[in-house]
Amino acid sequence: MSTTPPDRLSVDPASQFFNESLLERGIGIRFNGVEKHNVEEYSVTEGWVKVSVGKTVDRHGKPLTMKLKGKVEAYFRDETGETP
Repeated sequence: MSTTPPDRLSVDPASQFFNESLLERGIGIRFNGVEKHNVEEYSVTEGWVKVSVGKTVDRHGKPLTMKLKGKVEAYFRDETGETP
């Protein structure tokens, strides 16, 4: 298995960046030095994350998201000793 998470990943099964096996392994995201647990999608090279906005959903039942720009760090949780 790779020791580096992908540059871009999404939790939405309809997205082309969805990867179930990596999500099961456990991905952690630090955004501007703060651990985020509500990330729906991220891109390390472009420097953004999409986070869910509360429990609000759109007309298709998907969570509403907000795109935040900054420094993104992705890591596998099993390598840091954290539980997924």
